[in-house]
Amino acid sequence: MTPSARTGDVRDLLLAEPGATHVTVLPGAAVQPQGDVVEADVTREAVDGVLGALRELRIDRSGGVTLETIDTTLSDLADAAEEEVPGDPNDAIVWDELVARTGEDSRLSIGYQAFLTIACVLAAIGGVTDSPVTVVGAMVLGPEFGPLAAVAVGIVLRRGDLVRRGALALGAGFPLAMLVTALAAIVFDATGLLSTSALDNLQQTDFIYEVGWFSLIVALLAGAAGMLALTSAKSASLVGVFISVTTVPAAAFASVALVEGRYDEALGSALQLVVNVVGIVVAAVAVLMLSRRRTARGRGLRRLSAG
Repeated sequence: MTPSARTGDVRDLLLAEPGATHVTVLPGAAVQPQGDVVEADVTREAVDGVLGALRELRIDRSGGVTLETIDTTLSDLADAAEEEVPGDPNDAIVWDELVARTGEDSRLSIGYQAFLTIACVLAAIGGVTDSPVTVVGAMVLGPEFGPLAAVAVGIVLRRGDLVRRGALALGAGFPLAMLVTALAAIVFDATGLLSTSALDNLQQTDFIYEVGWFSLIVALLAGAAGMLALTSAKSASLVGVFISVTTVPAAAFASVALVEGRYDEALGSALQLVVNVVGIVVAAVAVLMLSRRRTARGRGLRRLSAG
């Protein structure tokens, strides 16, 4: 919604933008608060600039701005608008959209904690039974990609709220999940399902607690791939699985090894977790900083509504 006094400014802004088309003005359409609604289709690479201009007009404070992805558009005007702005469709970053996505995914919620805890317990079972398939199942459940991405975005944009939110989700979420995993290990041990001898002949899952240069390399690759998927609007679900291979199993195995008195392996797993978390964040920050330096941005329509 835009106040009626600002509708002309918003309209002129969109008409002057080469990457905007299908500009529509609906006078008096907004009821609470009262005002007008202005809509336009904006190419992905132009969205960031348009949002910045709308903030300068204080539309985000006196009205509201809604961003919606358009999957398919059949329009010569839309094609022409995309051609007007150079760049590749996969390279554009809409920073406000990125902040909103990472901020939402990084909350320390009951759902987040439940998924992380179940993932750790499942990874522990996969580790002690030497079952890579079970470990992969745990990686599918791991939700820690959101907080890691939030920390990286917060560092690059100097948004302390994002850094704090992501750090809280990681700093509180993992210890609680590891505590529950340790309690589960105690139960498994008491019922005879687990013994320290079961950890002597692990061949398929020993990568979890063996820290080396490849641990850091995998973490860096995971962080870069995850942030590229997030910023290019690609599906981040499979990348999240890749990232979980470096975090959830290490956290889970550290708990089990500690319960069984295998302190070297517990320390190795904990160190693996720390190295991987730091590596992921460092790589994600590097990708974002390089993205901010690019002058060419990608294409892809967004429906922008000041209403």
